[in-house]
Amino acid sequence: MSVPARETMRRGWCPGTLRPMATGDGLLVRLHPPRNVLTPDQFAQVAELASRHGNGQIEISGRGNLQLRGIREEAHPALVDDLLEAGLVDEAEGDGPNRLVLTSPLAGRAADELLDAAALAEAVERAGRAIAGLPAKLSIVVDGGGALALDGFAADLRLLAVAAGTLAIGLPGELWFGPVAPEEVPVLTAQLLDSFVAASRRSPDHIRRMRYLDPAELTALAASSGLVPMTAPAARPGPVSVGLVAERDNRVAVLAGLPFGRTDADGLHRLGARARDAGVREIRLSPWRGLAFCGLPADVASILCDTLRSKGLVVELDDPRLSVSACAGAPACARGEVPALVDATVLADTLAPLLTGGLSLHVSGCAKSCAHTGSADLTLVGRDGRYDVILSGAAGDAAIAHLSLGELVRRLEPGQDIRARLDAAHTG
Repeated sequence: MSVPARETMRRGWCPGTLRPMATGDGLLVRLHPPRNVLTPDQFAQVAELASRHGNGQIEISGRGNLQLRGIREEAHPALVDDLLEAGLVDEAEGDGPNRLVLTSPLAGRAADELLDAAALAEAVERAGRAIAGLPAKLSIVVDGGGALALDGFAADLRLLAVAAGTLAIGLPGELWFGPVAPEEVPVLTAQLLDSFVAASRRSPDHIRRMRYLDPAELTALAASSGLVPMTAPAARPGPVSVGLVAERDNRVAVLAGLPFGRTDADGLHRLGARARDAGVREIRLSPWRGLAFCGLPADVASILCDTLRSKGLVVELDDPRLSVSACAGAPACARGEVPALVDATVLADTLAPLLTGGLSLHVSGCAKSCAHTGSADLTLVGRDGRYDVILSGAAGDAAIAHLSLGELVRRLEPGQDIRARLDAAHTG
């Protein structure tokens, strides 16, 4: 589709909004709210716009992006105008299609952060956006060093607080450099990215991600910025991605996951209303496919957490749904060959003991595998109303069986056949 020339000149457009992705159920529009913050009233606005211009289906992606599904092509220009008017577009996006920096949903607020990760992330974002020719999908993680660890998210460049006022800089392949002071980081980031763009242009394949460079090339990039190697930071426990998390100033946030990262306009509207009733002024998007309701007194946060649990949101770390990724599937997506989202709920119950023990499950409505492009312990790909079953692989890998949901459940429940192979694949 085309956007009128007068509109392309307006500042502040998020390119993920301006250039949506065509999917089976219409256009997918990705939003990056300013500072990753929404108010309860803005929640209501997003819900209303999702219904007015699309099918009302809403997602939070695995990098904390808000996505509106099923947007009608003819309605897209009006949606963009409405989003601009509501202040729901991030001006930091510049000309690239994605935000560069990923932070925890409580960056700048968490009580155990070793520095202000939100302020650092903004400075790094500005520095990175100034680099011409930066690849669209390049990503930077800014991790404040607290319990909301971002170690599980892939990144081309990782900035990790390792002590109060001290950071380590990580490159792909567990290469670490530093230590560096926070005020040095934006300039060093710009130097690294500029050197990478130059290296990419010299490459005959025009390498688009840092992880495609070999260790010697990455070390040379770091050395050109004056960085020296350092010992890898100590391993940290997994993130406290849901539940109650302490903030500064004796406040508490409620982190809640949307089941499989999805809701609809009515659900989003109700969440905004409950947040408003609880006195929440700031809601942030979480890369664990959820939301952070910030700035509450401890007793109010506990009540809100119980309310969200009763409404089906994920607020416990042992909830099996945290280990499941699933796309919308049929009928929400026209390409879906199975009702992936509905079936994922059944399978999460069936596999609950394994999922809480660390097993990963991906349920895809078709071979595109939009919800998760990587491997999982068990990947199910919809085809002709049934599932191709893939162990320890991704959607494009070889399947060991082609089964209906009922057949899957029967084979998984008794602990035989596929269950035995899953156990072997998971422990081996």
